[in-house]
Amino acid sequence: MSRNTKIAVGGVAVGLILLIWLPWWAALLIMVGVPAAAYLTLDPSQRRRLRRVARKEIGR
Repeated sequence: MSRNTKIAVGGVAVGLILLIWLPWWAALLIMVGVPAAAYLTLDPSQRRRLRRVARKEIGR
């Protein structure tokens, strides 16, 4: 498995565990809030680089 696939599988596993232990709204808040907070901590040059890489991957 590639590195990104391992990360995706781990994220799904953590999400399922959160849904079992927490109410659905709390699990959803964590699953959306953590990546959003991580994105907001990047400086502007890192955000531009991340957007550029994401566009290349989807074929733009």
